[in-house]
Order: sequence, then structure tokens, then C-alpha cells
Amino acid sequence: MTPDEYCQSKAAQSGSSFYYAFRFLPPEKRAAITAFYAFCREVDDVVDEVSDPSVARTKLLYWRKEIDALYANVPQHPVTKALQRHVEPMHLPQAAFHTVIDGMQQDLEKTRYVDFAELQTYCYRAAGVVGEVSARIFGMQTPNNPKTLEYARTLGEALQLMNIVRDVGEDARRGRIYLPNEDLVKFNVPVSEILQTKTTNAFKTMMQFQYERAAATYDRALAALPSEDTRAQRPGLAMGAIYRALLEEIKSDGFGVLERRVSLTPIRKLWIAWKTVTFA
Repeated sequence: MTPDEYCQSKAAQSGSSFYYAFRFLPPEKRAAITAFYAFCREVDDVVDEVSDPSVARTKLLYWRKEIDALYANVPQHPVTKALQRHVEPMHLPQAAFHTVIDGMQQDLEKTRYVDFAELQTYCYRAAGVVGEVSARIFGMQTPNNPKTLEYARTLGEALQLMNIVRDVGEDARRGRIYLPNEDLVKFNVPVSEILQTKTTNAFKTMMQFQYERAAATYDRALAALPSEDTRAQRPGLAMGAIYRALLEEIKSDGFGVLERRVSLTPIRKLWIAWKTVTFA
């Protein structure tokens, strides 16, 4: 199995919206984003699948060393080998990969967030920086265009907020609550009720607030994208459109996220991606 094949397999295993949003890319860009996505899956799986925190920290340290090896042109892992040829031509910063690992490290150390400002820091590490790297891979008329990077960073953070809305119940079963404590207090939703998966009227009101915040962040991202980069950034726009439709589905479902995971059908994801890529 070649490094590219390994990354493709890793991406396919996730069953995420990734496949539908990025399948329309030219081969080399598709290979680059697939390798980057595989890296994100590798470090995310460390947190989700390794039960011993000390072992998880050791594995994340391995990935930090492997990223350093990538930038020293001596990568050892199939993912970093697949990434190697894309780093220089696509201007992929070493620090960005370490920031992604910082986000995973934060998942090992924090299960609660005091306020939204604290959550925003996590959202940048877990998703905003992912958006920035993805935007570099998709391409820009002007390299490192700050407006396009702002769009990508904000879009990544919007997707993370949507993920948080979708995964409230699943995260609670893992002992994690990403909803800021200030919001729980404001809407009178005890932590115990979330951990017990009790969907109350107060919980639904709070989730409406989370929905509005995620939607507003998404709208702010779209407003920041310079028109000259819209065509190149269509894969990210497709991913955003899929998640935005998912957010609406969650709302229509009455925010029953504590009991079930809401998802879109594959054909609907494909339709949304095709429509976005075709008409953006």
C-alpha cells in the first residue's frame, strides 16, 4: 500500500462529509487534502480510541516528532510521507500541524469550558487552523491572502460549533461537555441533566441559542471570502453547505441530540456538494 493509498483508506473509514465535499478536486489537490485529513484523523483517533491518557499523550508526542521529521524531509509514517511533496508548493506551515495536535492535547486535559472565549480557543486549535491549511491546499489568487485565511479560519470554527451541537449526547457519554458553563447557567441547564440525557424545554432553548451562534459564525465566514477566491475555495464551501444543512436538520428534529445523532443521507450530501461546487 502506497502512502497515498493509506491516506485514502484512512479518509474512507471515517464516513464523514469529507468524501462528498472534496471528490471534485483535481487529483493533486485531492491527494493533498486527503493526506492532511488523514493526519487529522490519526491524531483525533488518539484521543477518541486510547483509554489511557498517558498512552494518548505519548502517541501525540510521537506525532509532534513525526511532523518535525516531515519538515526535516525524513518522514517515517505513511501520512507524513504522503504530505511531503505538498508542503512546499502549497505553503503548509509546520506550526499549523502542531496547533492541530494542541487541540487534541486539550481534549485530553479539559472536559468542561467556562465560557465561550475559552471554547473559541479550542475551536481554533481543533478546526480553525484546519480551515486555514485546507484553504492553502485549495489555492488562492494571492498566496497567504489574509482575507481568505480569515474566511477559512471562521468557517472551520463554524463547523466545529456545528459538530458540538450535533454531538452533545455522544460527547456527554464520553464525559465531555463542550457547551460553555456560562450558557448552562444562563439557560438553567444542570450538567447532571446533560449527562443523564434529559431533554428539557430549558435544554431546547439553550440549543436554539447554540444553533444561532453556529449559524451566525457560518454566515460571517461566507461574508469574509474574497470573490476572487470563491472558485478555488468551492470544496470548503461544499463542506460548509453540508454542515449548514445538517444544522437545519437538527433544529427540525427538535434538538434531540442527547438521544440520537442526526445525519444526512449520502445522496443528500452528494447533491449539496455538487450543487455548491457547480454554482458557487
